Amino acid sequence: MVNDTIADMLTRIRNANLAHHQIVQITSTRITRSIVKVLLEEGLIESFEELKNGNKVQNSLLLSLKYNGKERKPVITKILQISKPGLRVHVGAKNMPRVLGGFGTAIISTSKGVMTDSKARQENLGGEILCYIW
Repeated sequence: MVNDTIADMLTRIRNANLAHHQIVQITSTRITRSIVKVLLEEGLIESFEELKNGNKVQNSLLLSLKYNGKERKPVITKILQISKPGLRVHVGAKNMPRVLGGFGTAIISTSKGVMTDSKARQENLGGEILCYIW
């Protein structure tokens, strides 16, 4: 269930990016909020806001995507989901991947929360690789 939410989130961001949309709305869960906070810290999105849906059970997040220059070139070039419901990909701290030789970012779910590959390497933590972004 968790990775279905992640897959939906990544697909929505990817599609909005390709269509040059300024904002995109995604389902709000603990894991998606954590991933969005990492994207914000890395400078891959402009900002985000949580929308409360009153009586509804599910809240949502409104992300503002980031573009460069007059041509509005997307900051996020590509997003790849790595762990999937049928195949979880776990990695130890010593085997932490470097995305595009350090130019990209891997988002890792560790025992101390969701973080980037570089932060997990600094804290000597392994975990589940959720996605690669560059």
